[in-house]
Amino acid sequence: MAVTQPSAALRPSAHPLANPGYGKRSAPDQTPRTGRDFAHLPTREASIAAYIDRLADESDLSIKTLAKHLPYGQCALSTALNNLSAAGHLRRVRRPVTVDGCPRWVWHTFFSRTAHDDAWWNSFLAGETPVTERPVAAAARSTAYSVLARLGRIDARLTLSAGECAALEGEAAEWFARGAGEPQLVQALTAGLPEHVAHAYAFVRARLLAKLPPRPEPQPPAPRYEVVCTACGEPGGDGGRLRGGLCGVCRGGRPALAAHEVRAHVGRLRAALRTGTRTEKTEKGAGT
Repeated sequence: MAVTQPSAALRPSAHPLANPGYGKRSAPDQTPRTGRDFAHLPTREASIAAYIDRLADESDLSIKTLAKHLPYGQCALSTALNNLSAAGHLRRVRRPVTVDGCPRWVWHTFFSRTAHDDAWWNSFLAGETPVTERPVAAAARSTAYSVLARLGRIDARLTLSAGECAALEGEAAEWFARGAGEPQLVQALTAGLPEHVAHAYAFVRARLLAKLPPRPEPQPPAPRYEVVCTACGEPGGDGGRLRGGLCGVCRGGRPALAAHEVRAHVGRLRAALRTGTRTEKTEKGAGT
C-alpha cells in the first residue's frame, strides 16, 4: 500500500515529470472535460483515470511514481492501468531514437479521457487519421461561411448575401486549410478599406485571392510507434495482435501466433523428431 496521503492524489501539480522525451502523451480527438468522464469505470479505475487526465504531458506514469502519489499500491495500479487500456483510455508504445550515435527505445503512454476502440488506436499510432477525425473539412467550410456572413456586421461596406457567402466559401476555406485563423482572415478582408466599396462580393473575392497566405511547409512524417502490451511491455507490432492494448497471455488466454510463426514452429518440431529418430537408429546399430 502506498504511504502517501490521499490528499496527494488531488494535487497533480506535485507529480514529477519523466525524463525528456518520455512519459505521458495526450491523444487527440478528446471530448471536453466534464465531471462524468469516467463514470462508466469502476471506482478505483475512475479515480486513477481522472488523476492521469489532469497531469501535464511528459508526466512520469511509471507504476512506482504513481504509487507515490496515489492511495493505491503498485499491484493495484498495474491492474488498474491494464483495465484502463482494455477500456480504450490508454496505450503504451515505444519508438526507436538515436542519441549521440547510440540507438535506444523511448517509451510513451498515450492517454485519452475519451475511450477509443482498437481500430482508432491502431490508426492513430500508425500515423494515420482516425475515422472519428475525418469530418474536419466540413467544419472548416462552416467556419469560412460564418466569417463571410459576419463581415457585414463588422463593416457595412462588406455586407454579403447568403448566396454570395456560399459562392465565396471555398476561397475562404482555403485560408483555413493553409493554417490561417479567423482573426487573420478578418483582418485581411477588413483592413484599409476604401471609402466606398461598390461591389462587396467582387471586393471580398479579390482580397481572398490576392492575400491568400502561402501553403505551409511540409511537415516531417509523424513518428511510427510500436505498440507494446500495457501489462508486460512485450511489443505487439502495429497493435493488431493487442486487443485492448493487452497481449494474449496478459488477457488470460494463449498467445496468438502468426501463420509464419506457426510454420516455423512446426518446422522446428519436425527437425527435432527427425534428429531424434536418426539418433535412436544409430544407438541401436551400435548396440548390435
